[in-house]
Amino acid sequence: MGMKLAVVGSGYVGLVAGACLAELGHDVLLVDNDPDKMAMLLRGEIPIHEQHLPELMSRNRLQGRLRFADSIADAVKSSSVIFIAVGTPALVNGAPDLSYVEAVASAVAQHVGEFKVIVEKSTVPVLTHQEIGKVMMLNGAPAESFEVVSNPEFLREGTAVTDFLFPDRIVVGADGERGAALLRKVYEPLTSGAYYSQGEAIPRPATFCGPARLLVTSAKSAELIKHASNSFLAMKISFINAIANMCEAVGADVQEVCEGIGADSRIGERFLRPGIGYGGSCFPKDLLAFRLVAEECGLEFGLLNEVIKLNEYQRCRFVRKVRSALWNVKGKKIAALGLAFKGGTDDIRESPAIAIIQALCNEGAEVVVYDPKAMERAKCVLQDKVHYASSAYEACAGAHAMVVLTDWREFAELDLALIRRALRHPIVIDGRNVFRREQMVAAGLHYYSIGRPTAAPAKSSQSDGQATVGEMLKEMRAIEPVPNLSA
Repeated sequence: MGMKLAVVGSGYVGLVAGACLAELGHDVLLVDNDPDKMAMLLRGEIPIHEQHLPELMSRNRLQGRLRFADSIADAVKSSSVIFIAVGTPALVNGAPDLSYVEAVASAVAQHVGEFKVIVEKSTVPVLTHQEIGKVMMLNGAPAESFEVVSNPEFLREGTAVTDFLFPDRIVVGADGERGAALLRKVYEPLTSGAYYSQGEAIPRPATFCGPARLLVTSAKSAELIKHASNSFLAMKISFINAIANMCEAVGADVQEVCEGIGADSRIGERFLRPGIGYGGSCFPKDLLAFRLVAEECGLEFGLLNEVIKLNEYQRCRFVRKVRSALWNVKGKKIAALGLAFKGGTDDIRESPAIAIIQALCNEGAEVVVYDPKAMERAKCVLQDKVHYASSAYEACAGAHAMVVLTDWREFAELDLALIRRALRHPIVIDGRNVFRREQMVAAGLHYYSIGRPTAAPAKSSQSDGQATVGEMLKEMRAIEPVPNLSA
């Protein structure tokens, strides 16, 4: 028998949590005060791109387990567990804006009635559960009528549904047994393995051994686990990018280095993927928030500063790589493949792809962009600074170079012969290492990647009228002014 649950907030976390909790057999009421978003959801439209989410939303709506409302009062009165999944955007000083969390807690407090569990699903700093409790009591909720529990999410955009239903671990931070017991009941279909035997279950990842492990901690520990996890993963990304830069300096191959490092069971191969740095709505925001928490505790956590600095440096280094490959970018047409911060999502928040495109535009490049899912979101940011193509091949038509900025699978499957013919000059600068060096050489392309030696055909083909690299440089020097290096 399913439980009656409420999820407040219909962003990435709220939508996925609501749909997945309904998938587990619970009766879920998803609440949001944005009328446009509510209208979209009621029409059956999904405001984000996320694998498996449309089918879960549709199936559980039809079966009556997932409903939508704009009233917190109705949600609180009809539910035993209320998940707070509203946004916590960063303020100017890097601290998360908790005003939305506070507003929800204030509204919930006015309708508590019988005992409720209030669950922090939003990413919040340690001790936030105490502040939520204070807000609840200041707004009329008796201390014995509720318990605040921390239940951080560990979802990756693009695989969020799979991550929720096939988790590495479920963390429940509860300071009372009553709250912990209710959360155990919420996740029982995963911890018992009952969900995985259902015929309609989402396909099981090859790496999942199941059933899901539930870890009960104190609320403070759970809040720290979330920020510590994201900070560690960001550190791992920045570390391997620094190693990639060292590989370029000495002529080593970072893929070989990653294989050797990742084979160590103490380290593992996940997140050892060099590129143009991390982005998205979590890592950049969470690192700033975690650093601020450390500062407020009177602690030095200089490692976080270096992680952030390395990530910013990686974007600048890639722009220099493009500039080096083209001699300079002013007046050059560049095909930029990828706008989302990673493949599998349409999210462009803190996307390194957007930052790099803006930098190239600022240097006078003519940039033509393409992304399978993030075009509309990017138009709100890039506006008319760039040109928009309907395919990767269209973007490459007549371009001096192609740059790869997002690791979409379809980019790795491009017809390189068509790309070679479409490009004005056979130059590809790959910020995600989506291609193999040997396949680029075979296609007659001059290939620059991250942490690997530059690859070039032994002899450029003349049958299609394309110039050699030497001829290209000679041509560019003839038609473009020599830069004033003393300026």
